[in-house]
Amino acid sequence: MNDMRVPVLVEHAPPPSASASSARRPPPPSAAGPRIAAVRCALPPHRYAQHELTGPIGDLCLSPGADRALLHRVHASAGVRTRHLALPIEQYARLGDFGRSNDAWLETGLELGEEALSGALREAGLAPADVDLLVFASITGVAAPSLDARLAGRMGLRPDVKRIPLFGLGCVAGAAGLARVHDHLRGHPDDTAVLLTVELCSLTLQRGDGSRANLVAGALFGDGAAALVARGGNTDGGGSGTVAPASGPRVVATRSHLYPGTERLLGWEIGAAGFRVVIDAGVPDIVRGHFGRHLRAFLAEHELTVDDIGTWICHPGGPRILSAVSETLGLSEEALDCSRRSLAAVGNMSSVSVLHILEGIRARRTPQPGTWGLLLAMGPGFCSELVLLRW
Repeated sequence: MNDMRVPVLVEHAPPPSASASSARRPPPPSAAGPRIAAVRCALPPHRYAQHELTGPIGDLCLSPGADRALLHRVHASAGVRTRHLALPIEQYARLGDFGRSNDAWLETGLELGEEALSGALREAGLAPADVDLLVFASITGVAAPSLDARLAGRMGLRPDVKRIPLFGLGCVAGAAGLARVHDHLRGHPDDTAVLLTVELCSLTLQRGDGSRANLVAGALFGDGAAALVARGGNTDGGGSGTVAPASGPRVVATRSHLYPGTERLLGWEIGAAGFRVVIDAGVPDIVRGHFGRHLRAFLAEHELTVDDIGTWICHPGGPRILSAVSETLGLSEEALDCSRRSLAAVGNMSSVSVLHILEGIRARRTPQPGTWGLLLAMGPGFCSELVLLRW
């Protein structure tokens, strides 16, 4: 999809009425929601400064002698300083086809997934046998049995562990996966659930494709994995290991939203060469025109406003997306600093990014008890996902 046009968005249903909003009010404080017990990211060892990747990515995507002005422009404006890649950069030219790229995704994904999951369980003071539900998200490779099934035996998860492998959600999957973990734990408050995301975006870069979308992807995306451990409201800290103190936020509520008429705004075109990225220039306009209204309505159902949110965990889709979110919500200059820092340090890691930001917040400072946070992301559909948190 090369015609970077702004889509026309048609809403098929009116906003919820006041009576419908009242019906969605949160449960009383005594009904404790799931708590995030741990978050851990794993990054490949191949780390590069942005300027080190510009030339090699140009060699992969552009024909000899082609004008590189756009390439240099998107690399300079991406807001990325360093990135981690699944493979050394010189090996990408030898991948050849989708099969080899997918094999690399599976091999490296298993290593990073195990590292992230082991680290998160260790941080939470739990053992693999304590996991009741494993939600796995990736949009950069495919396998059957899925990567989570292969990790279950490799890591010693119980044979009766419930699994939900997700594909197709893209960047929104970190938030959507946490929302589905929340759904499960509200119905199973004695359970422990894990969200595992693995995204090796560099392996989807299309060789010989000089389109703007492919060059933007080559400038913006990085590779990594993350695991989040959440525990139901009835858990008392019991587990097979030495359970860490519960310092993470509780998940209070979630909200999903599809934007009609925007199906071709973001995603993949899948062909013989693998996953060809679709990134339409109209994404920031959808954010400015519609996202803020839906977010404010969600907060209002919980008797909150934008000013009540002390911690923003926003997927770093790129500088233009972060600016659009900030503008439409009227946020302060520093409100999205955590997202910008993550983008600069590791690039856009698709579904991994919001968990990377959450890990960074937990490592630097724990928000004051009783304060509110909002974790949010957007992805193919076009869709958004909101997760309301309280420390």
